Amino acid sequence: MKTVNMHDAKTHLSKYVEQALDGEEIVIGKYGKPLVTLTPLPVAPKKPRQPGALKDSLWIADDFDETPQEWIDAMEEDIDAHTA
Repeated sequence: MKTVNMHDAKTHLSKYVEQALDGEEIVIGKYGKPLVTLTPLPVAPKKPRQPGALKDSLWIADDFDETPQEWIDAMEEDIDAHTA
């Protein structure tokens, strides 16, 4: 267990966080009295992804990838106007 004062903890916080993550218990005190303990949070194990989790909750229209002819005509008109 390592005890440090508040000023030292503010100055070297990242160093003490790394030490806590490595398993060392860090106690931060003020005026010689311990106040808090710096300890890492428990890490929850990640669940493996399940294929098909959104099955039947998404819908894509049959004409999703079809561009309306009026859009094509408008773009062609714009190109013709700039090349003339």
